[in-house]
Amino acid sequence: GRSLAIREVDAGSCNGCELEIHALNNPVYDIERFGLKFVASPRHADVLLVTGPVTWNMKEALERTYAATPEPKWVVAAGDCSVDCGVFAGSYACVGPVSSVIPVDVHVPGCPPKPIEILKGLLTLVDAADGAISATTQQVKV
Repeated sequence: GRSLAIREVDAGSCNGCELEIHALNNPVYDIERFGLKFVASPRHADVLLVTGPVTWNMKEALERTYAATPEPKWVVAAGDCSVDCGVFAGSYACVGPVSSVIPVDVHVPGCPPKPIEILKGLLTLVDAADGAISATTQQVKV
């Protein structure tokens, strides 16, 4: 199977989603057995895993991170805030959901989403990469 390198980007979240993402590295989920690993640079990433609504302070950073990620690339929007701004909807500090700034391939709902839900979203991309097909925008259903 294919392995995918993931760069996590916090675009303005409360950090609840990040706690669940960090759990993916523990022995219970052990994402490396699926060929998934986190990387420090978008230049080494296949996938951007984005959390939070996009704040004005993070908009340009998110755009630059997306631009620095080589093709083919995918974007996973994790958590309600990344999908529709969640509890931050209407805030003066928010530009909008992740999809208003960069294209999103997979949405993982939840506040915060459970680690298994995030993993399912990432595995849809592994399947897409294995089949050399384009992942279409979808919402992970649990």
